[in-house]
This record gives sequence, structure tokens and C-alpha cells, in this order.
Amino acid sequence: MATNDKSGLKVWLNDTFVNWDDANVHVMTHTLHYGVGVFEGIRCYETADGPAILRLKEHIDRLFNSAKIIGMPVNESYEQVYNAIIETVKVNNLSSCYIRPLFFLDHSSLGLNCIQNKVMFAVAAWEWGAYLGQEGLDNGIRTKISSFTRHHPNISMTKAKVCGGYVNSILAKLEALRDGYEEAILLDTLGHIAEGSGENIFIVKNNKLITPPTTSVLDGISRDIVFNIAKDLGIQVVEQYFSRDTLYIADEAFFTGTAAEITPIREVDNISLGKKPGAGEITKKIQAEFFRITKGENPDYKHWLDFII
Repeated sequence: MATNDKSGLKVWLNDTFVNWDDANVHVMTHTLHYGVGVFEGIRCYETADGPAILRLKEHIDRLFNSAKIIGMPVNESYEQVYNAIIETVKVNNLSSCYIRPLFFLDHSSLGLNCIQNKVMFAVAAWEWGAYLGQEGLDNGIRTKISSFTRHHPNISMTKAKVCGGYVNSILAKLEALRDGYEEAILLDTLGHIAEGSGENIFIVKNNKLITPPTTSVLDGISRDIVFNIAKDLGIQVVEQYFSRDTLYIADEAFFTGTAAEITPIREVDNISLGKKPGAGEITKKIQAEFFRITKGENPDYKHWLDFII
């Protein structure tokens, strides 16, 4: 089914499936006004053994952790969320897709005191190709250092995927697009490189991977996959803060994320990275191994895949 045609899809909403066009909420829904909700982005990939969801357990764990961090009392159990996600992919007959589970607050009350609001649950799934474009996956993207700063841990909970927290990301993304770039890179409150608008970031320097610690950025599941791939390839990974000028003179750089997958960065602030244009060699090796895992072609990581039967 084409990405722009979702009319035949079903959405799991409050314990039942409804048509995509009927998956509606009231205009006074609390999360719509104040952003108090938590979500996940999950991918299902086509494999020789059928559709398979990548690291579903870890995504569900993070969804529940996000709810716990912001004090949202969810009603669903882990098993109910797991089954709803599996069934949403299955009922829509999707061989590969992006999956969005969401806990949000209803419209029973409006105001900053949301204790009495009921927590609702939804799951949607649809076809979604390369988030930053196939050309970006193949040859890298152009980025800029954003004028917007990433969250401080005591301002916004950085370990939770909170709906309202992504306004920061949207501001940075739109600024980058208006300025002719494809993605933004945000600094933390101390001026170090933090992450993209929706991605973790790695640089390659002297055949070593460097990535910011997760003090003020999301502890990405795709980021963790890269740690495992790097270990298998014999590549050292170091978590450390680094500056924007360190990024400028990196040999390579790439984004990781459920949506972005492994997307090379070829340029930052009009400065080309590395000695040759395009994606770097280490980035390409990691990207190739990543897609082997998602396709079920690496037996060492098949346990990361939940197959839709």
C-alpha cells in the first residue's frame, strides 16, 4: 500500500480496530493542548521468513519507562501492548512498515492538573521508506548546527519520548529545511554536539567511533545496535563529549535512529566531511551490517526480530 494512501488501514484505538479515517479524538484532548503523552517509533522489516519487527521488546520497555518518568498511569500490560502492535501489523497486511504506539490523555479535564484524565492507547502502522531519502542513505545528507539547543535533563526528561518535547526537534528541523539543509544537529546546554532532531549521532576519527554520552540525549535503540555491530567488526566505540569543530574535522559521521536507520552525514555547515565526498567506508560497513540484521540475514541477531506469523 502506498505511503500516501492510508484509507484502507486500520488503527488500534482503545481496545478495538477502527478505520484510519475514523481514528479521531476530541478537540479538547489534553495531550493535544499540553503535549503530555509518550510514544515510540518502531520498524517492521520484510525478511525471507516474513515481516519482522526489530527489537520490539526494547521499544515497549522504553514506552513504559517514558510513561513512568512523566507519571502517566497506563492501564495496558506489556502483553496487551505487544499483542496490539503485532495485530496492527497483521490486520493491515504490511510486509514492512513504521509503527507508532501512543499513550495519551483524554478530554475529560483541561488544565495543568491532569491527574483525573484517563490514559488512552493507540497503535498505527503504515508503509514508510527512507526517512531522510534513499539518496541520503546511499550518499549522505547535508546538515547544519541548529540555533536551537537540546534539552537539559532538569528542564525536560531526556530519557522519555514525550510528545511535547519534540517541539524542540521540530523547530530545529524546520530551521534546517528553510536554510536548504536536510537535517539539524543540536548542541547541548554546554555547547557540545548532542544529536539530530530525531537521531543519535556518531563520528569516525582515526578508525574509532565517537558518540555523545546519553546524559542529555535519548538512549537510542539503533544507537545500541551500532555498538553491537562495531564490536563484531572490531571497531572501538568511545562515549565522550565533542565540539562542533571536532565534528567538522571528523573522518566520517552518521545518524542512527528507527526512522533514519543508518544515514551518513556528508556535510555540516557547508563543510564536507572526510577526504572524499559521500558516505565513508566505516559508515557503509556499519550500514550494511545493520540492514543484514533487519532482513534476518545475520543469525547472531535473529533474536532481535519478532516475526509476524
